[in-house]
Amino acid sequence: MRLTSLFGIFFAAPLVPNAAASYKGYTHKVKESLEAAPHGWVQRVPAPPDHVLELQIALPQPYFPILEQHLWEISDPNHNRYGAHLSKEETFALMGPHPDSLNAVSEWLASYGIYEEHRTRSSAMDWVTIRVPVSLAEEMFDTKYYVYVHASTGESIIRTTSYSLPEILHEHIELVQPTTMFARFKALGTAMYWATNAQEGNVPTESGTITGPAGNLVDASCNSSVWSPCITQLYNAVNYSTSATNGNKIGIAGYALSGYPSIEDLQLYYKAVNPAAVGSNFTIVLTNGVENQSVAAGEIEPNLDTQIAFALTYPTPAYFYMTTGSPPFRPDVLTPNNTNEPFSATIPLRPSVLVTVMMSKQAVPVSYARRVCSGMAALGARGISLLFSSGDGGVGDYDTNPATQVCFTNHGHNQTRFIPVFPASCPYVTAVGATRNIPEVGAGFSGGGFSDYFQRPGYQKDAVPPYLDLLGKDTYKGLFNRNGRAIPDVSAQGYGYPIYYQGQLFEISGTSTSTPTFAAIISMLNDARLNAGKSPLGFLNPWLYSKGFTALNDITVGNNIGCGTQGFNATEGWDPVTGLGTPNFEKLKKLALTLP
Repeated sequence: MRLTSLFGIFFAAPLVPNAAASYKGYTHKVKESLEAAPHGWVQRVPAPPDHVLELQIALPQPYFPILEQHLWEISDPNHNRYGAHLSKEETFALMGPHPDSLNAVSEWLASYGIYEEHRTRSSAMDWVTIRVPVSLAEEMFDTKYYVYVHASTGESIIRTTSYSLPEILHEHIELVQPTTMFARFKALGTAMYWATNAQEGNVPTESGTITGPAGNLVDASCNSSVWSPCITQLYNAVNYSTSATNGNKIGIAGYALSGYPSIEDLQLYYKAVNPAAVGSNFTIVLTNGVENQSVAAGEIEPNLDTQIAFALTYPTPAYFYMTTGSPPFRPDVLTPNNTNEPFSATIPLRPSVLVTVMMSKQAVPVSYARRVCSGMAALGARGISLLFSSGDGGVGDYDTNPATQVCFTNHGHNQTRFIPVFPASCPYVTAVGATRNIPEVGAGFSGGGFSDYFQRPGYQKDAVPPYLDLLGKDTYKGLFNRNGRAIPDVSAQGYGYPIYYQGQLFEISGTSTSTPTFAAIISMLNDARLNAGKSPLGFLNPWLYSKGFTALNDITVGNNIGCGTQGFNATEGWDPVTGLGTPNFEKLKKLALTLP
């Protein structure tokens, strides 16, 4: 299918005539509003008029239906276009706004003295970033900004509960943020403790064996400490070696919000689990104005991502993509922490697998979630397998006590409702849950549930309804959307990973460990496909739900607690605790190599 022929359909009729040069005389109309600030946020004082805001303006993407059509076709193993991934330039063309929207927004910004040299545009021209003082933002959006403080964390941000635009601009601007978005994007809160039982040196130790799900032998010590060799044993990948020269790449998406990995700590991990990798490194790719920093004093989240994923896939070339998601953050007294959104950045290179554990549980506006999700679709269309953690709160907050749970809706009514995390609930990514122990059971913290923003995609039409039938219509009625996109899709071990941090050994648990683990398995599958002259797997879900699930270990025990409940149960087939199951590499490899 040629892009030019499809573009002709859309360009046949312009959206609107060119807008006027000045917009100050036009009547403003509310674009987005909240009934009240989300649960936990307390309005304090008006924002200082000279405080500078970094605002991102999203222009509509009228050609996204074409991009989505491409994604479904090239990701469907039964379609004749399977694996025909788009180039970066082709995806940018399909993400771009209509020229009328570009012109209208440029003229509107110029009417406030914000000219091209004061703007930053995304590569697809679909996002415009500006820096303006609060006083000007309040005039432009006919609103009032306030300082809000989170009651439990003390974190402060500057936001508004409503903003308006000239009515003539509504069709040219999809959203403006940060305005009504109170979400806190950060790395998952990993469970970290001193690894008093983790052993240095050659691991795992000779301590007897147990039988893994593939019928293979697994060192018994893996039931307490999950080093990389445990993963290759448990998931039947012991005898596979990856290539450094076939074009495969694995990437970790890092954000200024979560810091850099430590090269020194990575070398310690390599020494423990894969001595051949000692002395090797990864490539740091800085995007969106991020300034290079010392990686000697790494942070725990990027440390565990790189140590788990890169040790399992060595010598596959490894990349760490660091971005702010917007122009460089400048801390001040009112906003000492970066509250910019991190997801609109461009990935300049094309790894076969990109893993990220950034998440937000609450207060993500639906307009923002859908827009960011469309960007995930673009990465999938380029042949990138994008994996996100499903979260560490079970069905919401990992609290079984109805009196202390904090799973509240964000419209000001404070109604209890399960909280599926975003971006894992985006239908264009693969959400990874967690298991523990051998034999494997679903981890109680494994995030799972059903999206309130995204309807169930077609690839889940056969897998999810049987679970809902088993659950019954009245169980947790009103607490979740039975028609929503269901997560997680898959899972992997997520408990008791020894990780080096600042030269010392810790053990880490969470879906932030299971996600790089599953991503490493996918990278190894891509390695095998590239060796066979085939394309990378790309967006995984259509394949996983139609064929790949037969090569996964079905986990049928466990439940994910939260929101004052015992949460959902694991069961035969797909479930909201472990998804379709955990990987059997050799079986998956056999299936992957039968694909075109």
